[in-house]
Amino acid sequence: MSLTIFAGAAQFMAISLINQNKSFIEIGLAIFLLNARHMVYGFSVLERYAPFKRFKKYLIFGLTDETYALITTVEPPDDADPEFFDFCITALNQSYWTTGGILGALLGTFISWNAPGLDFALTALFVVLMIEQIRTLKRPGPFLLGLAAPVLFYALGFTDQALFLGIVISSAGCFFMKKKKTVPETEEGADV
Repeated sequence: MSLTIFAGAAQFMAISLINQNKSFIEIGLAIFLLNARHMVYGFSVLERYAPFKRFKKYLIFGLTDETYALITTVEPPDDADPEFFDFCITALNQSYWTTGGILGALLGTFISWNAPGLDFALTALFVVLMIEQIRTLKRPGPFLLGLAAPVLFYALGFTDQALFLGIVISSAGCFFMKKKKTVPETEEGADV
């Protein structure tokens, strides 16, 4: 999975959903929505990648949170080929992830390690990220909708479809939620 799906959170989510016997449609939709942020990353590096020829497709495939953070903050040295520089960053990030995943899978069969609470770490990470997003955006509506929709479907008895229906409804609701417009003030400071 590390070789073909280079998205850590998606891999963890896929394994969890596969263990819950969710349908391929539910798994695919959940992973698509989880990784939709990469499309935003992609739009922001279009200009950077435009002149690239040799590694462009691989760079698009390998665009992760970590890779994006590096390529947008570190400039290639003056004497370096920018495309090869970005390729090296992407390839190194993927090799670290893939090697770690393979070693973990192999060694995990030989090592017995009891770490209570470790399975909750990813959930806790996403809760912290969500809280930071709410604090930054100052709009809890989309997050509350994302929480309420699957809970409602689960309560109504759609236990097998709660995740799928919740994702569809909360995504549609977020799409139609409008951002509040700020009202400009006049020169005297009064609202228009």
